[in-house]
Amino acid sequence: MSLPMKVAIHQPHYFPYPGFFHKLSLADAFVVMDDVQYDRGFVNRNRILDVHGPLWLTVPINKSQKFMTVAQVEVNNAIPWKEDHLRKLEVSYANSEYFHLYRDQLDEFYRKEWTTVFELDLAALKMTMGWLSKDLPIVRESELGVTSTGTQRLVEVCAAMGADTYVSGRGGRDYMDESLFGKNGIALEYQAYSPAEYPQRMSTSFVPDLSIIDMLANLGPDTMGFIAESSRVITAH
Repeated sequence: MSLPMKVAIHQPHYFPYPGFFHKLSLADAFVVMDDVQYDRGFVNRNRILDVHGPLWLTVPINKSQKFMTVAQVEVNNAIPWKEDHLRKLEVSYANSEYFHLYRDQLDEFYRKEWTTVFELDLAALKMTMGWLSKDLPIVRESELGVTSTGTQRLVEVCAAMGADTYVSGRGGRDYMDESLFGKNGIALEYQAYSPAEYPQRMSTSFVPDLSIIDMLANLGPDTMGFIAESSRVITAH
């Protein structure tokens, strides 16, 4: 008898917000969508906090490729973005209690030459999961031979993974055909995540849903436990 397995599926993000890792905490495996069309969203950008408030860190891309898949979109390294991002992180968090724990690895990360946004995001995700002590298998969707679209695509990914449960973000209710999961013997659970407040050195009023780096800089080793405290799901009926 095979063991129960819950799968989360999501596009890659650039140093994602804590809710992304909350979803991963509910799953046994993560399928990263590398063969869907690039969507500006958070694929190549995210927010941190400086003395003036939320600040975007944006990885420049080759704009002629913006209609290609995530895996094909290249980073525009003609712009000195790496130096800029590291400098802004240091200015924002150098005096935070725990930033020093991640400073050296961030420096090494930004010294590397990244060709595509996908490989950049995947490396950032794996590095962050290491910081969070979160060990989870990551599978590229393109490796699963899925060709359908919409909800059927998600169902086929789950089937290819041998999963019996799909963990969806709350927004999935707005576009998914829930009945397709039941017809294929796959349970459906919705992530119920509400950002809890934590001390932010750069702000007197809490700013939610920033890059995970903000929480790490302020909470350090307690970050994953803090995220997991909000670990709830809603089972679809």
